[in-house]
Amino acid sequence: MRSITRIPRRAFLRALAAGAGAAAVGPFWLWSAREAWAAGSWDTSGWNSPGPLVRYPQKTALILLTDRPPQLETPIQYFASQLTPAEAFFVRWGHVGIIPTSFDLATWRLRIQGHVDRPLALSLDDLRTGFPQVSFQAVNQCSGNSRRFFDPPVPGGEWGNGAMGNAEWTGVRLRDLLQAAGVRTGAVQVTVQGLDRPVLPQTPQFIKALEIDHALSPEVLVAHSMNGRPLPVLNGFPARLVVPGWYGTYWVKALSEITVVTERFEGFWMAKAYRIPDTPFASVPPGTVPARTVPINRLDVRSFIIRPSPGSRLPRGKPVTLQGIAFDGGFGIQQVLVSTDGGATWREATLGRDYGRYAFRQWTVEWVPGGPGRYRLMVQAINTIGEGQSLTPRWNPAGYMWNRIEHVDVEVV
Repeated sequence: MRSITRIPRRAFLRALAAGAGAAAVGPFWLWSAREAWAAGSWDTSGWNSPGPLVRYPQKTALILLTDRPPQLETPIQYFASQLTPAEAFFVRWGHVGIIPTSFDLATWRLRIQGHVDRPLALSLDDLRTGFPQVSFQAVNQCSGNSRRFFDPPVPGGEWGNGAMGNAEWTGVRLRDLLQAAGVRTGAVQVTVQGLDRPVLPQTPQFIKALEIDHALSPEVLVAHSMNGRPLPVLNGFPARLVVPGWYGTYWVKALSEITVVTERFEGFWMAKAYRIPDTPFASVPPGTVPARTVPINRLDVRSFIIRPSPGSRLPRGKPVTLQGIAFDGGFGIQQVLVSTDGGATWREATLGRDYGRYAFRQWTVEWVPGGPGRYRLMVQAINTIGEGQSLTPRWNPAGYMWNRIEHVDVEVV
């Protein structure tokens, strides 16, 4: 294994905390699992992927999927709060081999270019002070969240349910940047690229594309902060794209170039990868190949039981508050239904405060467990246009868009 230069953790965190005004952040070295701080235990709940808990800079103990590139999953307990803490937010790198590990903010620029009147090269300070600032909550979910539950199994990162999170994102509307650059007539799409780079020249760059109308909508954000603080390095510092209601593949991290184009972009990560069956529910019979595909796009409906956690032992006859979250692709959650008898009967949960149509919607149900034994608790959500979840798992060969009705098994004693 190649040698890795290490810096003291406290010194690194002090440097990054000062990053908002500092000329440079780094060097930031992404350590392998052997060099990360091992938390000394494994997650075996069945809700997440089974794996060791490790600590990387700016991160609490997260579940390790892979160390090079870093893919880290959020444990279940962090979803009990409305906002997923930045230090517990999942990490997904790995489309190309070389990811950014150091930043010189004196030279870093976000370039707005292509089919525009006035190409721009914006510093982080420009993004923070030169445009109106916008904040909102939105769920970021990996396309392959919950892939480990597909049967038959499919290739790809074997995520449990923790490749998601809800944060308050702050930054500049992409529309404001494009308007400042002056989008010319004839623009078709906007492509977005970060600082990550392939190891081999023949490997395609990780570039994503949005339709021009979507890019010019008031929802898409170039974010420099999450939960009121600068983005963690592993979550996209200095700036990342936030595409609320769409899967995380479009939320490009460590932004470097935004390009307006006059023809449809046909790069690998749009034309070949991150595609779903062009069928109802983006599904095909297990083990088959779809006849036609389209790029993955809007989040489907999901809901989860967070408390009690899987395997909990509960005293009979004593009230228990069932707690969880629900979200969708932006239509908003209308109803959450909960079963405490394995799906035989359902009752409506009480919805918590609405923090916006792209955010987690918390819910609660009061339950008094009966006699001793094993209970299967289940939850399903329905959004405002009637979309819901399925008892029968849906399947596609990429392992995307899992939205089965979820359950948690508990023991009453």
